[in-house]
Amino acid sequence: MKKYIAAAIFAAAFHLAAGTAYADCGSVSIAEMNWASAGVAANVDKIILQEGYGCSVELVTGDTLPTFTSMNEKGQPDIAPELWINAVRTPLDQAVSEGRLVMAAGILSEGGQDGWWIPKFLADAHPEIKTVQQALEHPELFPASDDPKKGVIYNCPPGWQCQASLGNLFKALDGEKKGFEIVDTGSAAALDGTIANAFEKKTGWLGYYWSPTAILGKYPMVRLSFGVPHDKAEWDACTSVLDCANPKVNSYPVSEVYTVVTKPFAEKAGVAMDYLKQRKWPNDLVNSLLAWQTDNQGTNEETAKYFLKNHADVWTTWVSPDVAAKVKASL
Repeated sequence: MKKYIAAAIFAAAFHLAAGTAYADCGSVSIAEMNWASAGVAANVDKIILQEGYGCSVELVTGDTLPTFTSMNEKGQPDIAPELWINAVRTPLDQAVSEGRLVMAAGILSEGGQDGWWIPKFLADAHPEIKTVQQALEHPELFPASDDPKKGVIYNCPPGWQCQASLGNLFKALDGEKKGFEIVDTGSAAALDGTIANAFEKKTGWLGYYWSPTAILGKYPMVRLSFGVPHDKAEWDACTSVLDCANPKVNSYPVSEVYTVVTKPFAEKAGVAMDYLKQRKWPNDLVNSLLAWQTDNQGTNEETAKYFLKNHADVWTTWVSPDVAAKVKASL
């Protein structure tokens, strides 16, 4: 009998301690950034922290520089779920070293990916094409609408930095001599339209794109290698500079994408911080979620719930079984 009483007391103490730890999470503010993948991530965090850990969560509108500046200078919001840190690398490193901000997990397991892509159906039909150089040997696979003998490379919209890198890489690769021309798209929607059209007609497509995005969730694409490692010095001095005189072949950098929190939150919300250190997801999954969101005209919250309901095999590895049970019961 004493053994059972002791066990009951231990269990009660454990649950009381857990409840106290979860209650310590308190009020939490999360930046809901103004692009889809980050918005969905913010809502996933809200549901898990609120339902699983008992936090009182508020979502606040965010964007990279304003959110970082506010967190660094004012200590609010508490969490930026998806911060593309290349844009704030130097001040972020300083803020971390001086104890104002803390980096949790790299939320995108492969990082943000820019590059030149081809449709998966074309890659499957031509397994010999693994690199951009190999694709450029076959202009007939990427025909221009007005001249099928000439190949086309689709550029990003005017004013985007990627126009400079694509133009310089095209020059370094002797794209014109190999029978290709660059087609400038007037907008992101127009660029997306060229991909949708290629899939509809099952014709080749080669051009600039990035991940994670809804388009890559709806239309499977393969990112080609440039056959060389990323050279940051060359990238900064030439590849990313409009009309560089003597560009060399280079690879796009992988964008580091992390969850960043304020130091007070990291110190007061230990169990919730443990979750944020575990939470990451692959780009292909994010692409598919964004495609679902687009096709269903879903909100960030609806897409977050869709993820939690349909991908428990992913998110339950981020939390303890009792937290997972609470979240599931709330859906």
